[in-house]
Amino acid sequence: MVSPFTLPPAGFGPGSQPDPDGELQYMAMPSGMRTYAPHIPEAEDQQAMADALAMLAEMAAACELVAQGAAPVSFDLASLSPGARKVMADALGQGEVSIKIRGLPAVMVQESVFAGVWMCLAAGMDLVEVAPVPALALTRAHMPHRPAIGSLARKGPGLANAPAILTELVEKSRSHKAGAMAHVINLSLLPHTPEDLDWLAEATGEGAVTVLSRGYGNCRVTATAMPSVWKVQFFNSMDTLILDTFEVTGMPEVALAADEDLRDSALRIRDVIEAIR
Repeated sequence: MVSPFTLPPAGFGPGSQPDPDGELQYMAMPSGMRTYAPHIPEAEDQQAMADALAMLAEMAAACELVAQGAAPVSFDLASLSPGARKVMADALGQGEVSIKIRGLPAVMVQESVFAGVWMCLAAGMDLVEVAPVPALALTRAHMPHRPAIGSLARKGPGLANAPAILTELVEKSRSHKAGAMAHVINLSLLPHTPEDLDWLAEATGEGAVTVLSRGYGNCRVTATAMPSVWKVQFFNSMDTLILDTFEVTGMPEVALAADEDLRDSALRIRDVIEAIR
């Protein structure tokens, strides 16, 4: 009898069977990781350059303050002249993390090459926020794009462990306190069927925030419509799912800029300023 459960198969894959030609076949190694590369912007308009550098210096100071526990700091890029805005965009570049925030207005967020320095763009919004993660990604996260209906989700053939997993998620969601350690349910280590995954997706719903972090492969973080419950999935460089989890937390750590990242960003921004001057 073939088991419907999704478990790692034994005795399959490269190296598990003899090769009649005597040659070993190796899996491709991860590649294409994005790394920090400083970029020195240029501008013929010296006033535009001076205005952009002044705001960059303020951003560096904000990085240090936020790393010490201060509240997030925002900078209105719409206040810059077109020339200074171009210099700013050139200096900030694009980092590894992007965020889509549903709602009114819908907001697209792109981390700059400086971790913890986020560019937020929407109708009537053009700003940079210095924070571990933009505030809107927290306040809107679990606003239902598709509501969580819990155990009312349709049950069909093939359902196995999903109801027990949902019970655990509901209990941890209700009891979660701000700042508490994340509670992780690792689906990759639990027996489950495809029907389990479909049922859990319907039961937990979908929130307003999706995060994509690129490095060795991708990590996709999706807010559910249940408070503090996130779906976190890691993919390798060949876009194969290698880790599938639920996390009950304020924001999964993979999407956050750490205090060390913010302090490092302050140093890097000042390096760019000094290189231009």
